Amino acid sequence: MSQEVEFIEPMGDDAGADRASTLFTESFSEEPMGVWAAPGRVNLIGEHTDYNAGLCLPIALPHRTYIALAPRADTRVRVVSDINPEEIMEVDLAGLAAGDVKGWAAYPVGVAWALREMGFDQVRGFDAAFSSCVPLGSGLSSSAAMTCSTALALDDAFSLGFGSTDAGRVKLIEAAIKSENDMAGASTGGLDQNASMRCEAGHAIRLDCRPGLSAVESVTQEPVDFAAAGVELLVLDTQAPHQLNDGQYAERRSTCERAAALLGVDNLRVVADQVNGAAGSASTSNDSSEAVPSAAPTLDSVLEQLTEQARVVGGMSDEEIERMTKRVRHVITEIGRVDEFVDAFGHGDIETAGQLLDASGDSLRYDYEVTVPELDVAVDTARAEGAYGARMTGGGFGGSIIALVAAGRSKEVAQKIADAFADHGFGAPRALPVQPAAKAERIR
Repeated sequence: MSQEVEFIEPMGDDAGADRASTLFTESFSEEPMGVWAAPGRVNLIGEHTDYNAGLCLPIALPHRTYIALAPRADTRVRVVSDINPEEIMEVDLAGLAAGDVKGWAAYPVGVAWALREMGFDQVRGFDAAFSSCVPLGSGLSSSAAMTCSTALALDDAFSLGFGSTDAGRVKLIEAAIKSENDMAGASTGGLDQNASMRCEAGHAIRLDCRPGLSAVESVTQEPVDFAAAGVELLVLDTQAPHQLNDGQYAERRSTCERAAALLGVDNLRVVADQVNGAAGSASTSNDSSEAVPSAAPTLDSVLEQLTEQARVVGGMSDEEIERMTKRVRHVITEIGRVDEFVDAFGHGDIETAGQLLDASGDSLRYDYEVTVPELDVAVDTARAEGAYGARMTGGGFGGSIIALVAAGRSKEVAQKIADAFADHGFGAPRALPVQPAAKAERIR
C-alpha cells in the first residue's frame, strides 16, 4: 500500500490578495480598505521555552494568511473565511468579555477586543474576509497568522501607528497573544506571534523571551541560508489532529511555573542560564562530571534540589515529582540548545546542527511527552533515511515535524514517511517547501 505526499505551495501575494478581496466583495458588497498578510511559522529549535522566559529560533513561512478588511463606524464585526464562504460570523464588540466568542471568529474578533481592553478605544467594528494557505491544525501557527494579520490591518484601519516599527509591532503582538489566550482560550507564549510579526526573509529570529527586554534586546536576526549549506528543511504535516486547548499545553505550563516557584526563581530561564553557562554543553549531555566552578549548579544538582523541594514543601507524590523533573530537564537543556544550534549552523557545522535537532526531538518525546505516534514515526523514518536531524515542531500533540536533509532529498524523504504511514495505517501526510520568509505586511 502506498500513498502520495501532497506538497502545499505558497499561495503568493497576488493570488492571496485577489482571493481575500473577491471574498470580501462577494460577502459585504463593497471594496475593502486594503489587504494585509501574515505568515505561519516553523520553529527550528527552542520548543516550549517561550513561556519559560527562554530562547527560540523560528522562521516565517512563505505560506500566509491574507485579510481584506474595511473599518466600520459602529462596534459590529463581521468576518468570513474561504474555508466556509457561505457563513458570515457577526459579533458586537460593545460589552464583549473574554471567552464570549466561540469558534474561529474568536481569533480576529479577539484582537479588536484586546486592543480596546489595552486602552485603544478608537478601535471599532470592521468587516473582514480571510484566505489562507497555512495548513490548519498543522502546528505551523495558522492561528497566529490570523491574529497577526488582523492586528496589522486594524493598526492601519484605525491609525494606531504601531505597525511601522519593530518596537511598535511588539504592542500588536501583545494584542494577538491576548486574543488567543483570553478570547480563544488557546494558551500561547508569544513565539508564534513574534515570528509572524518580526522575522525577516532569509533569517531566523533568536527570540529571547525574558520579561522586561526591549524590542531591540529581545530579537536578533540570524542568517539562515539552507541552499548555501547544501541542505533543505523539510516540513511535513502529519495531519494528526492538533489541539492545544485540551489542557495538555496548560498543564505543562503550570508544571513549569510550579517548578520555578519551588526552586525560588521567577522562571526556569534563571536556572537554565546558570546551568548552561556553567556546563557549557549541558544541552546535549546530562553528565555533570565536567569541570565547572564549584558554586555553579549543574543540571543534576538542580533536579535534586527540585525533587527535595517538591517532596518536602510541595507534598508531591513520587510520580508527580518524576513528571516535573522531566519537564524541567527538557526546558533547561532546550534553552541551551538554541545558541548551540545558531553557532553550529552559522559555522557550517551541519552535522552538529542535526544532532541538536535530534536531541531536541528526543527530549520532547521522552521528557516533555508532547509527541504522538504519527510524529514519532515521521521523525524515526526521516532519521533512518539519512536526515542530518529531525524533530517534531510546534506545541506537539499532533502537527508537524522538521527534518534537515541534503539538498534535493526533501521529496524522497517525504515519500518514505508517507510509505511508513501507510504501513502503520495512518493517513497521508503533506509537506511544505520552506525558505525563511518575510514578516507580516500590507499587500494592497
